[in-house]
Amino acid sequence: MQASGKVAIFDGHNDAVQHLAEYRDGGRDFLARSDKGHLDLPRAQEGGMVGGLFALFARAERPREGDFTRTADGYEVRLADPLDPAYARRTIDAQLSALETMVARAAGQIRWATTVDEIGAARRDAAFAIVLHLEGAEAIDADLDGLATLYARGLRSLGPVWSRPNIFGHGVPFAYPRSPDTGPGLTDAGKALVKACNQLGIMLDVAHLNERGFWDVAALSTAPIVATHACAHAICRATRNLTDRQLDAIRASGGVVGFNFSVSEVRPDGHSDPNVPIETVVDHFSYLVERMGDEHVALGSDFDGAVMPLPLRDASHLPNLIQGLRAHGFDDATLHKVALGNWMRMFRQSWR
Repeated sequence: MQASGKVAIFDGHNDAVQHLAEYRDGGRDFLARSDKGHLDLPRAQEGGMVGGLFALFARAERPREGDFTRTADGYEVRLADPLDPAYARRTIDAQLSALETMVARAAGQIRWATTVDEIGAARRDAAFAIVLHLEGAEAIDADLDGLATLYARGLRSLGPVWSRPNIFGHGVPFAYPRSPDTGPGLTDAGKALVKACNQLGIMLDVAHLNERGFWDVAALSTAPIVATHACAHAICRATRNLTDRQLDAIRASGGVVGFNFSVSEVRPDGHSDPNVPIETVVDHFSYLVERMGDEHVALGSDFDGAVMPLPLRDASHLPNLIQGLRAHGFDDATLHKVALGNWMRMFRQSWR
């Protein structure tokens, strides 16, 4: 699976499910190398990626137009509308079924993982490990019956919201430069969802939550705080990024931030321009490590869900990041933590 000298990488977030041939007409074969998008099994293997959190996510049923506004010093995107729950359930079920079909077709090259031991066993057998994540909980009713059903099918990570409101809370609109403090916190149903995830052993993800929702999770959850794909607001003042105070709270809880490669969250100017030197990526990553410590930062690429820096244009280029971190002074022990070990620790502490 992994060429000699490569660092084993477990990635905290990707949107590859949206592009599976089993899910959409004209989609990509995940088992074949492609020159489209960012992630497939051959490119993951080339880059040293041994597994990741694969997101189920329901896009808008009828996408709106004209939501993006260029401002004098940045941009604003109008907050997305809530989803119809029945549509969300159909969509998430179709994506999960497509992912199950793809894994079965892989004939052992790819495995589901619901425990750290299963991830380790997949690595020993040169197989790729998939952990199931739900990005936005619209497919779950307020009575939370659907949560147990998804857990039984392998769900081990959940973000209560995407960047839109639902019955559980409020996501941040995409904007720069702006604070993530954009609205009210979790609803009563959202607070019940946090407690239910803790009880089942589903890792909670605060990525896309607004700041008040973040603090509600921090106050309620008995597990460490996790952001699967986020960056530092002190470096890039996008709403999706975390303030220093939030980063400090994640560190204090024993949690982890998965560093997001999305250029509009990495670049200090917030531009969606892929011409980003690897040094800029490394500098932003290093800020998180300096602020939080090397036990609290991991990788959460957002492959197939965002614009990537050219040096990290797809999963096969992950060694460019490792090389850049080495050049910056990260030693082997630290590289192991941020590339793999910190996610394994989070899973052990979050899962049952």
